[in-house]
Parts: sequence; C-alpha cells; structure tokens
Amino acid sequence: MNQKFFIGVDCGTQSSKVSIFDKRGNVVASSVQKLRALNMPKAGVAEHPDDDVWHAISIACRRAMDAFPYNPHTIVGLGLCTIRCCLAELNQRGELVSPMLSWMDERVAKTYDWSANSKRKKENQVQYVTTSSGYISHRLTGEFKDTSANYEGQWPLDKLSWQWSRDASFLNKFCLHPENLFELVMPGEVLGKVTKTAANKTGLPEGLPVIATANDKAVEALGAGLREDGDLLISLGTYIGGMVQGKHYVADAQSYFSNLACRPNHYLYESGGVRNGMGTISWLCNLLGKGIVNEAQQAGISIEQMLNQEARSIAAGSDGLITIPEWLAPYHKPYKRGALLGLTARHTRAHIYKSIIEAIALTMKNHVDAMQAETGINITSLSISGGGARSDIFMQVFADVFALTTRRNKIVDSAGLGAAMCAAIASNEIDSFDKAIQNMVRPDTRFEHNATNTEFYQRLNTRIFKDITLQTDPLFERVHAMH
Repeated sequence: MNQKFFIGVDCGTQSSKVSIFDKRGNVVASSVQKLRALNMPKAGVAEHPDDDVWHAISIACRRAMDAFPYNPHTIVGLGLCTIRCCLAELNQRGELVSPMLSWMDERVAKTYDWSANSKRKKENQVQYVTTSSGYISHRLTGEFKDTSANYEGQWPLDKLSWQWSRDASFLNKFCLHPENLFELVMPGEVLGKVTKTAANKTGLPEGLPVIATANDKAVEALGAGLREDGDLLISLGTYIGGMVQGKHYVADAQSYFSNLACRPNHYLYESGGVRNGMGTISWLCNLLGKGIVNEAQQAGISIEQMLNQEARSIAAGSDGLITIPEWLAPYHKPYKRGALLGLTARHTRAHIYKSIIEAIALTMKNHVDAMQAETGINITSLSISGGGARSDIFMQVFADVFALTTRRNKIVDSAGLGAAMCAAIASNEIDSFDKAIQNMVRPDTRFEHNATNTEFYQRLNTRIFKDITLQTDPLFERVHAMH
C-alpha cells in the first residue's frame, strides 16, 4: 500500500483531539480526551492541574493509534497544534516545575518577571520558559524546539523576522536570556522525532517526525481553507475570534492584531473576540444537570443536539431574552460579568441556548465591523469552524446576523486538519500550502441569510445590543467593589 497518512494533534482548552488523515483530508481514525477542569482558586489564576495537557494528548494518541486500521509506518508525520498564550516553566531536563498557566491566567498577559519569587525559582531550577507547544514538543521529541508562530503575547519575538529579537534592551524588558528560550523553527518544519519513551507513552511510532505548526487559531485558519481576500473565518472555540488574511504586520492596530499565520512569513488579522465563548455553552449544559443528560441519552443524542432541536422553534430575538456573553472577564477589566436580561416565566432552556448563540454572533459582528473599518477590507464571505459549526442553529444565526452566505466544511475541527496539512507538506507528500488546501479542505453546507431575520438583528444590534454594556458595566463595577 503506497498511501500515506498524517496525524493532526489539536490540544485546546477543554480537550485534546488526535486525528489521522489521508491525503484527501479524510479522517481514518481519531480520539478525544477531555482535559481536567482548570485550577482556578482565585480571580486571575487559571492553571492546568498536574501534567494534564501531556496526559490528555498521550491518551488521545494511543486511542487514535489503536483505531488506525493500517500499518503504523504508513504515517509519515505528526503536526502539533496546541492552545496559544499559555506558559510553561521547565527545568534543565524539560520537566514542568510548576503548573502550566492557561491563557485565562492573567499572569500570561503580563511581562514575564524572572526575578519575582527568586527563591522559588532557584529551588525549582527553572531553566526554560516556553509555550504549551514548546513543552509538548519536548515531551514528544526530547528537543528544545518550538514553532515561532505560537509566541503570541508577552515574548521577546521579532514579528518581522519570526525569530527572537537581537535587541538586548528588548530582551531585558522580558527578564529573559537566550539560554532560557527554545530554538525556533517555522511552521511546516521538523521539530524532532518521537523518542522511544514518548512512543511507549503514546503508541506513536518511534522516530515519527513531529512537525511545527503555529498558534491554534492560525492552524485552524489553514485547516478551514482561509486564503482569499474578503474571506472571513469565525472560529468557535473556547475563545471565539474572527480572522481575515493580512498583507503585513501591523503593530499599532486598534481593533485587531496581526497574528502570525500558519504559512511562514504570512499574517492573519484577528478581530476582538468572545472569551470563554463555547465554554458558555458548556456552562449551560452543565447547569441543566442530570435531567437533560437522561433525556439526551434516551433519545440517543448529545445534549447539544437536543438543545439544537428545541431551539429550531425559537424565533429571532429569543422572545426578548438578551445575553451579555462576558463569562470570563479580561484581567484589565475584572468587573466584567455575563448576564441574562429579560427573563420571564415563559422562557425555556431553548430560549437561553439560542440567546447565547445570538449574543455570540452579534458580539462578533461588532468586532468584525470594527476590524473591517480599520483595515478597509471588504468581507464578502463567511466560514465557521470549530465544534459549534456542527449546529445548524449556530450557522443560520451567523448567516442572518452577518447577512452573508455562510459555509461549513466537511471537517469542522479545522485545527487538527491544519496540523495534518503541515505534516503533509513537511513530508513532501504535498508541495505547497495552496495545494494542501486544494487537496484536503472540502466545503460542505452553505447557509443563506434570511432577510427578515437579518433586518431584525440589525435593529436589535443598533438600538440595544451594541451599547448594552455601557449600561451594565457600571452596575457590575459596583458589584465587583463589594467583593
């Protein structure tokens, strides 16, 4: 058999997914392992417990390999994609010396202070400071290498050269020295090969090349096929963001930031987003408790599928129920809170579910409008990726709010596919990123906007939703001051 296969590892905030793809972008085996709940003992702290990220990836890899129906040696590369804006402190052997910080931890948004808690640093012998991808790369390969395109946030990275800055004053600002940092490689390049120890832990073939990708949103954009001017991708993850192709790096943009793309020396412009976006859906499912779990099990469907079915009959506007999707406050505005406004006795769980979806879509519309106005980019088409894209309700609401034809691909878990595409390119099975998109990304369903719903959402947004936090934030600031 001459067919070759590629592994895409997609480690997010809530779970790790490992999928094995063929050259046409078909999934031949996959597995998902949920991560444990973050350790959040107080406001501003969000840590992955123990060695949970590596543990979840190991389990998902082994299960996917167990389900793989062909010779393991037909797998020629593994693309590694992990959640961005995390921070890991390692000793000389590459072992964690403290829990890995989630992107939700406010400490990752601040300049790394090597001198802070110097006694603890000395006792733990912190040698390296890296990202989630750097840490997992080391666990898989034993190398101290990482992708340059996952250093979003407070890092001494030159975003024009995609390498560590050579400016000593810039490095000193971060209290980091070259010996504290991993060697950087570009997306689509080899990080190393799976060691015997890692092979025993994960079930992966020893010696399998591990390929660098980028930050998770950029990998998702590649896997969704984002490449044309005017295309917009909305990524429905725990953090929800909107992306368009960028021409060059812009350091001082006000309504978006220049994200390093999964294509070397390319950029994405990424709008503001919704923090804990799809986590809000998870929150609702957990809140509904065992009753809906039992109902869904009896029907042979997931809780989300049951809510989707129930929400079909809910008209645009959720019968006057409005959600403010602020379930996770940013560190510089800790008073921010989510809210359900306008509840009455006639509202059901389906109303709450649809209201959350509408709030996510309206929030993203306002963020994208601001980015579009600043960049001058004319957005003409919309794609949705991530788990929420499986929901027809999600897709239709986005089509109605944006007044655009909205596309869902056959593979909605685009980050895993994008990671596999990088592995296919690195192994020379596909000769370019454009060819990888052509071969492996396959459009599926299109959703046309409903003119009546679009007109309603435009009025709702203009008259109420767009400025609603100007009314609620002062109240929440007073509430925050009391605690």
